[in-house]
Amino acid sequence: MPTSSPWWQPHIHADRRSFLLGRNRIRDALRHWFASQGFTEVDPCCLQVSPGNEAHLHAFSTEALATDGCSLGRLHLHTSPEFAMKKLLAAGSGDIVAFAHVFRNRERGPLHHPEFTMIEWYRTHADYTALMADCSEILGMAAEAAGTRRLTWRTWSADPFQAPLRLSLAEAFAREKIDLLATVAPDGRTDRDALAAAAKEAGIRLSADDGWGDIFSRVLVERVEPGLGSGRATILYDYPIPEAALARPSPNDPRVAERFELYACGVELANAFGELTDPEEQRRRFDADMDEMQRIYGYRYPLDEELLKALPLMPSSAGIALGFDRLAMLATAAPSIEHVQWAPVAQESR
Repeated sequence: MPTSSPWWQPHIHADRRSFLLGRNRIRDALRHWFASQGFTEVDPCCLQVSPGNEAHLHAFSTEALATDGCSLGRLHLHTSPEFAMKKLLAAGSGDIVAFAHVFRNRERGPLHHPEFTMIEWYRTHADYTALMADCSEILGMAAEAAGTRRLTWRTWSADPFQAPLRLSLAEAFAREKIDLLATVAPDGRTDRDALAAAAKEAGIRLSADDGWGDIFSRVLVERVEPGLGSGRATILYDYPIPEAALARPSPNDPRVAERFELYACGVELANAFGELTDPEEQRRRFDADMDEMQRIYGYRYPLDEELLKALPLMPSSAGIALGFDRLAMLATAAPSIEHVQWAPVAQESR
């Protein structure tokens, strides 16, 4: 049975309606802005051979059948339209944007929903700092469309018209007396024991089997992320290479990658990369992430071999994925992500 009154009850819909109409105004404003910037809106299919290859992202999966009922193999609902959009970039699409429905299993709460809308866009022949400027404009446009001067989440607020503060991961960890980059070698190798010692000195509780990535994540979640984007949005940038995902290494320091995340009111809104186009390095990272997923969860997802073949054809690009529902939630002061979703997925009790 549902754990609360269903959204289709008239009195519940009446309470949600102002948030939903605000969502629509924000969507329309952003679509107009992307068109004015010369972007082509694309609509990638949700079913893919690979749903994504990050160790902690879980997909919804199904079986494709032939007309005779025989299995054609597994397909997955994408966790991001990224792989399909990169193939479009390789095909010569130019600057593109998608307002895409995406699906993530094992995620539900005030800020999470198993199906949500992601705005993903790519600027060709651009640096990832161009996406930082995009984020600054988008925050202000969302607020104006919603008729507000502040972004709000619970007791937090932020000025959407002030350019986001830029803070590197090295600076953020230094505030906790942790020299993060001293534990990362130029070739990407990490010193787990050095990071563990620094984290323990900072009062972070660790487990004996925590790896370098586990410790990094614990410091980030417990000490860095709380408070980010309070009063003013924050861009957390230049992630260490072991946390690079699909980002290319920085030309300024091989220990870090061209990756940033956008926060407002303590909420993560976006994740951006200067895009990696080296197929061998991308395969190495995918394999490492899937090995980690296998170790922790006991399964893995296939690699998208077509993507790896397409990467060398991609122009130099910068790409970003922004959680549209979260943005609408902050701009309309909605109490949860489901208040800005027209027909959220029903939640069943165990």
